Amino acid sequence: MKRCSPTLEAFQTLFLLPSLGLAEIVWRWSFGLAVTVLLALSVREFLATLPVTGAEIFLLQTRQPPLVLQAISKIFKGSAPRVIAVLILLTPMLTAAWIVLASFGRAATLKTLFAHFRGSDDLKDRSWRFSPLLWLNFFRAIVLFVALLGLAGAGLLAGAASPKNDPSPGGVFLIFWMLSMFIGLAWYVLNWYLSLAAIFVIGYGKTTFGALSAAADLCHDHPGALVASTTCFDIVHAVAFVIASSASAVPLAFAEVLPGAMVLGGMILVALLYFAVADLLHVGRLTAYVFVAENPQGVSSTPQQPALSTRLSTSPSLDEDNILSDIPGLVPPPHPAS
Repeated sequence: MKRCSPTLEAFQTLFLLPSLGLAEIVWRWSFGLAVTVLLALSVREFLATLPVTGAEIFLLQTRQPPLVLQAISKIFKGSAPRVIAVLILLTPMLTAAWIVLASFGRAATLKTLFAHFRGSDDLKDRSWRFSPLLWLNFFRAIVLFVALLGLAGAGLLAGAASPKNDPSPGGVFLIFWMLSMFIGLAWYVLNWYLSLAAIFVIGYGKTTFGALSAAADLCHDHPGALVASTTCFDIVHAVAFVIASSASAVPLAFAEVLPGAMVLGGMILVALLYFAVADLLHVGRLTAYVFVAENPQGVSSTPQQPALSTRLSTSPSLDEDNILSDIPGLVPPPHPAS
């Protein structure tokens, strides 16, 4: 059977189905826009509750950094409980909205991919439930929350390694960086695994834990194809990030010539283009995984061990009778002459 590259198949599918990437961008950006608007309104309402006296306004108008910082510290003094209350209110609401929207968006994407690779509308005859997708995305949210708590704990642990009587900023940075690296790697692997399990919910009608088990089997059977596809798309993503970071410096170079609004608009445009490319690469990587799941024989690159009879029959330099006599039970012992 002809071997196929899941990565090349994914790019070809993105070229043949441009609506696939557009749908991914639409549902992701819809949530991002809603979060941005909600956070902006929350910050506006929070700032409206801060008391500002005439003396603090005078300090702000001086435009002297020490005086401005002093005024800001007085304005925000005692506002921490209100910030915590806003976070407690917004976090569960935004998390629930993301779980539902991500489940709908992933279901639409995977249904399109399976219909494309199977060449028919096979999903109409296959029953699948929406609740396993909700649970998988709920687990992804829990994993992210635990990772953020781990980063906070890493900061506290790194700070405890540097007492006030013997400070060590270098040791604090090294400890925090190493712990953050391990926490980020663990979050990446778990989030990737939960995202992979969604394939088996839509395409094969699995339950939540059935999809997790099927994803583990796919990783066991085809680790090379999955790692190669993930690495290729991650490299392209890293290149896109470097290009976007370099391009964002172009508007800043004209900061003294152009108005501030134009400079800010240019940077926002570069960021939006980068986010669009990142979303396309994400759905492309998912396409490669679906191709691996649908074509297990076409992507297997591990040579199978030949059977014992095949290996014995293809060994010209050895005597067949001697080989078989070394294996108990294959050749019976000779009968004595009567």
